[in-house]
Amino acid sequence: MKVGIVGLGLIGGSIAKAIKNHTEHEVFGTDLQEPVIYKAILLEAIDGKLEEAMIGDCDYMILALYPGAAVEYMKAHGKELKRGAVVIDCCGVKEAVCSEIYPIAAEQGFSYVGGHPMAGIEFSGFEHSQKNLFKHASMILTPQTDMSIQEMERLKKFWVSLGFNHVQLSTPEEHDQIIAFTSQLAHVVSSAYVKSPTSLKHKGFSAGSYKDLSRVAKLNETMWTELFLLNRENLVNEIDGMIERLQEYRDAIFEANEKDLCALLREGTERKVLIDG
Repeated sequence: MKVGIVGLGLIGGSIAKAIKNHTEHEVFGTDLQEPVIYKAILLEAIDGKLEEAMIGDCDYMILALYPGAAVEYMKAHGKELKRGAVVIDCCGVKEAVCSEIYPIAAEQGFSYVGGHPMAGIEFSGFEHSQKNLFKHASMILTPQTDMSIQEMERLKKFWVSLGFNHVQLSTPEEHDQIIAFTSQLAHVVSSAYVKSPTSLKHKGFSAGSYKDLSRVAKLNETMWTELFLLNRENLVNEIDGMIERLQEYRDAIFEANEKDLCALLREGTERKVLIDG
């Protein structure tokens, strides 16, 4: 099978390396930065550059781009894909992307599946891509309702072959609602947390708790700004809920209300036990 990858950053580069290391598929990639393409070829992360003339030969086309760029790419190149090809984007929001690409797929005769690989690190760019980035990770897919079971099974096996141990099916709406909590809110909280003046004096006083809560404060602000704003309603709801809950803790501590504070902390422990199974 021939796989095309548009965008060779952390995710696209890692997908390319995983394909080359774990499968027999051919993989061709392209990126806005020509040196990245050359480096990917030299490191044998791809078999060659994805030229425009090759788009029609690809069985799978993976868009590892920002949401707006993914939509624009499909508007420009959707007509070049062969009928029966499968396009998967890897954007961190789904409704804004899927609503634009679904109609293009229907018109041009290829299949489109929204995707979101739930893996990453606090660094970006091809130089940080890893062949085993997706080991034991979850891949979320938001397929069109008319995709056949056989086609979905092939797609699932493809992602499992790259290291994913779970493929989660969802809708774009459900994805965006849940991801606002599991990912986006965590990045907002982490970014706000490290802005405390005390953070400048943390060395020698910090351990696992600080590291866990501060890790994702180091982020690509351009990409995350786009993701937050495209999912702003869901994210604002989560932020509002967080503020309300923090206010409860703040009030109990300020008022030295031992009973309420103990209850709040116990509820948090019970919720953690529940969600961990």
